[in-house]
Amino acid sequence: MIWAYPNVTLITVLAVIFGLLYLAYLYRFWKINRKLKVKKHRLLTKLTLRVVYFGLFLVALAGPSIGTGTKEIKQEGKDIFIAIDLSRSMNATDIGPSRLQRIKYELKDLVKNFSTDRIGFIIFSSEAFVQCPLTFDQNVIQLHLDGLNTGLVPNYGTDLAAPLTMALKKFRNDENQDPKSKSIILISDGEDFAGELNPILDDLNDEGIRVFSLGVGTEAGSTIPRGNGVVIDESNNQPAISKLSTKTLKKIATETNGQYFELSDQAQEIPQLITTIERIEGTVKGSKTVEASANKYFYFLLVALGFAVIDMILPLRTISM
Repeated sequence: MIWAYPNVTLITVLAVIFGLLYLAYLYRFWKINRKLKVKKHRLLTKLTLRVVYFGLFLVALAGPSIGTGTKEIKQEGKDIFIAIDLSRSMNATDIGPSRLQRIKYELKDLVKNFSTDRIGFIIFSSEAFVQCPLTFDQNVIQLHLDGLNTGLVPNYGTDLAAPLTMALKKFRNDENQDPKSKSIILISDGEDFAGELNPILDDLNDEGIRVFSLGVGTEAGSTIPRGNGVVIDESNNQPAISKLSTKTLKKIATETNGQYFELSDQAQEIPQLITTIERIEGTVKGSKTVEASANKYFYFLLVALGFAVIDMILPLRTISM
């Protein structure tokens, strides 16, 4: 027999508590009825009944699995490029401690959910660069993730078409051309100062590559720290305010059959993003057969409840009249 939750300490504690409480009950019963004639065999029957169904409750709690069987598990894989905006506006603090630091924290958990998939990083601002090629190595991925900062790329505005073009190029040139699911997670505050998006969106559609965009920031926005001061808007000589712009990000997601998600003061949609990508059918890389057994706790619980009901509706008389 296999136990799903073999917590011996918990079960022992519960059994001891039950024993102490029941001994207190018996002592109280004896004090009240010590001058009366008590049929001891009925008292013993009631005690046995309660011990049995409490024991069955403990067995059910431990989750007994009886019997053995086998189950085939398919191992699927996807290719995912994560494109991360490293323009200076990602240092804005409308999401603490900053947009980029919050993304780095969230991505640590996100990539762990795709341990059987190949993941790569593309960093961009006015230009795009491959920081980490597609790999299964989670340690390498986490290492590159830790090193993300806005000083890694030239900062002359943001071009959202650049990382999409780079990801498409890398997908096409990949040595492993087996049919597989290909996706891009585009992370940005949505500010786009560059050119036309339609050509690259058409190419992504032709290749069946879906883009899931993640907008980071708030509608109110905030100033952008730089050194001991803030970035200044040269047009008015005032501190520049960076705000979340969702229009372009939503367009990219919609036109590539993807979906838009948001990380802001109003929405925390990283879990939904993870769930959506997990639902994408990947390429079957192989399968393995594992032993499986069914948890039979329900039968023990049902019998215990039956005894408990009998104890309540058919009380045994312990005092002779």
